[in-house]
Amino acid sequence: MNPIIEMQAVGHAFADSSSGLRDCSLALGRGRRHALLGANGAGKTTLLQHLNGLLRPTAGRLLLDGQPYDYGRSGLTQLRRRVGLVFQNPERQLFSAQVEEDVSFGPLNLGLDAATVRARVKDALDAVGLGGHARRAVHHLSFGQKKRVCIAGVLAMEPDVLLLDEPMAGLDAPMQDELTALLDRLAARGTTILLSTHDIDFAYGWADDLHLMAGGRVIASGPAQAVGADVDALDAAGQRPPLALALHAHLVTRGVLPAGQAPRSVDAVLDALRILPFQPLTKTAT
Repeated sequence: MNPIIEMQAVGHAFADSSSGLRDCSLALGRGRRHALLGANGAGKTTLLQHLNGLLRPTAGRLLLDGQPYDYGRSGLTQLRRRVGLVFQNPERQLFSAQVEEDVSFGPLNLGLDAATVRARVKDALDAVGLGGHARRAVHHLSFGQKKRVCIAGVLAMEPDVLLLDEPMAGLDAPMQDELTALLDRLAARGTTILLSTHDIDFAYGWADDLHLMAGGRVIASGPAQAVGADVDALDAAGQRPPLALALHAHLVTRGVLPAGQAPRSVDAVLDALRILPFQPLTKTAT
């Protein structure tokens, strides 16, 4: 399958001559859920900003549907209509006083008529669970609500690719569950999703594909179960193995569970244990 976005040997040097990316290559399969992992400073945010055209490579190139990125004004407008980016810190992305004003900014810039913009804003706010907050002042929102407004602003553009930089950071457990459900709904509709995260357990359980970064390069890419089992690559990217894999391997070694394909989450391991025949502990004779 041809990737929707491809990064080919991209390099990027900042104004102070420091290197953000070095010979970095990445391919995003169309309609798949991707997770990007790496230690702080590995280049995850820099990579995301290249995919959205906020940064331009100093070496290599990027392709969208097999065509090189067009960095002219109209080319970038079309790129950002199709490839949306949600920043880690919502304060970097919100600039309007009212929620619906902020969410409508992108669609209005596309030249859409007022009725279409209103419909898109409503659908986007409903999707993130903020349907009743359209007229609220942005500065009255919680951090998690602001983050959801940022996501709604990108969704209102109806992008083909959704990029999220540490989307779970600062969200409580229920909000993380809600966001995961939203991402799953978007993926089911065919949206290609790439998110960066430090949570290897979430990434392993949620993503179709994992991408590991270190030193400004993607050092491993592939199906989550294959990359999640690559201990050397995980270590090079500053990541530990997923707990589900480690727990399953231990239980197999102890003869508790049969060998085979490992579950994708700790909950799935526990489910496998629950269906085993009950065997009461025997007391040692004294």
